[in-house]
Amino acid sequence: MGGTMYNTGKHVSLRPDKAHLVNISGGPLGYSYRLEEVRLHFGSEDSQGSEHLLNGQGFPGEVQLIHYNQDLYANYTEASKSPHGIAVVSIFIKLSENNNAFLNRMLNRDTITRINYKHDAFLLMGLNIADLYPDTTRYITYEGSITIPPCYETSTWILINKPVYVTQMQMHSLRLLSQNEPYKIFMSMSDNTRPTQPLLQRCIRTNINFSKQGRDCPNNRALRPQYRVNQWLLK
Repeated sequence: MGGTMYNTGKHVSLRPDKAHLVNISGGPLGYSYRLEEVRLHFGSEDSQGSEHLLNGQGFPGEVQLIHYNQDLYANYTEASKSPHGIAVVSIFIKLSENNNAFLNRMLNRDTITRINYKHDAFLLMGLNIADLYPDTTRYITYEGSITIPPCYETSTWILINKPVYVTQMQMHSLRLLSQNEPYKIFMSMSDNTRPTQPLLQRCIRTNINFSKQGRDCPNNRALRPQYRVNQWLLK
């Protein structure tokens, strides 16, 4: 696939072209959803930047793959304010010397410096969205809201159980992106996250087997999931 990467002033946004459509279905989704955007959230410090917390712990960043329900709605705008309209696959970002192949295409120096300022855009070709996904079929899911205004309660969130990795230099490059046009004062795009919200009565479901202790369990204690769902399917 190909797509255009934007500095929106709020996020780094990759919007795929219409020549190679990417759809997901299965798992907790009862419909087919089409990829509309890949969005990056990140923080000014390594301890913050993700829109979700895991056992109260934040991550340097979070990748969100935003899809709309193509079975029921004509486009993202219509779907975003409609029932079962949006599906967001969310992946935590961690720091490592070994980086994710897909994110490396977005964050290498030749690319990221093309979108230093608000409204900058750069065309990327030859991307493989499968390269972005960690090697796991485990996830946590819940029904919630979109995290940008007007924050409609129309989204199914799917949090992948393994992170993706970027280098410290790539994270530094993200923090050097400006919210403003080049002729205005520099303001870093960092900390472009919605504050965490109360769970209220939302049901959290998972297909993670918590009876197996190991590195994947953040606090090394078994938790009883409220509900099990089928494994995630990517088509």
